[in-house]
Amino acid sequence: MNPLTQKRWQAFKSNKRGWWSLWVFTAVFLLTLFAEFIANDKPFLVSYQGEFYSPIFTAYPETTFGGEFGTEADYQDPFVVEKINAEGWMVWPLVRYDHRTVAWDLPTPAPSAPDTTHWLGTDDQARDVVARLIYGFRISILFGFALTIISAAIGIAAGAIQGYFGGWTDLIFQRFIEVWSGLPILYLLIILASIVEPNFWWLLAIMLLFSWMGFVGVVRAEFLRARNFEYVRAARSMGVSDRTIMFRHILPNAMVATLTFMPFTLAGSVTVLTSLDFLGIGLPPGSASLGELLAQGKANLQAPWLGLTGFFTIAVMLSMLIFVGEAVRDAFDPRKHLG
Repeated sequence: MNPLTQKRWQAFKSNKRGWWSLWVFTAVFLLTLFAEFIANDKPFLVSYQGEFYSPIFTAYPETTFGGEFGTEADYQDPFVVEKINAEGWMVWPLVRYDHRTVAWDLPTPAPSAPDTTHWLGTDDQARDVVARLIYGFRISILFGFALTIISAAIGIAAGAIQGYFGGWTDLIFQRFIEVWSGLPILYLLIILASIVEPNFWWLLAIMLLFSWMGFVGVVRAEFLRARNFEYVRAARSMGVSDRTIMFRHILPNAMVATLTFMPFTLAGSVTVLTSLDFLGIGLPPGSASLGELLAQGKANLQAPWLGLTGFFTIAVMLSMLIFVGEAVRDAFDPRKHLG
């Protein structure tokens, strides 16, 4: 690690708000990656008659555990539970519901209030809110990461080509971006939703068509500034290829602005998916979604735990991402901490 990178790292760590937000966000995200082991309607380990089974990974018929049917065992069925406990044991996740499990034994009509079984209550379809929150957080962040990384790759390449070659190349690209950015994204998504059922990959592809433009400006500006520097001219005169000059000599400088921009893009990507799900044109019905949780809160004002859970989760998550982005921005700012 060179001295400049060490100074930037120390500057980032000195921003306590951003530093702790990074750690908390990373810890929560890593936990949600193993959501199936935290919230599931199947035990992750079953011992029966001396044999071990992993229902999370493999579907076992009820006959495996002494039942009568050849269909997959329902591990919350009292009959199956009794059979397994008679000759073995089960190890359950912390939350005994996944994001699709319907709780049929609620003491009150759904949506039911928080209790010792459902810590944040259930939604209007009797599904556990904690389980849906865990799975929804994971898919939101994975969508945000995928959209941010791929958008950055496309935007950096486009901005590098524009800024380095300039002239007609830059002019044509800029006019194209002006026209392309004027297309109504929301209308396109509504039209898509009426033709096909949107899913994770469809939404990612549609958003990628437009999100890459946010990175073009910062990269283009850096390449326009650096393409006439002495070291670039010297490299050209020595016969170094344009690709090598662009991505080995100029791009590292342009990445400073790009890296400071990425946490804010991630926060925006998560917000986009949440907004689409709230409007009902996002992920397929039944998918775990923070936006769908907010929509349920809006539709069930008599169940305030739904709206409050969705609001505070999104508010805290986006706040942490913004704090991390501010810390990264300050760390790369040559006017701060690098004196």
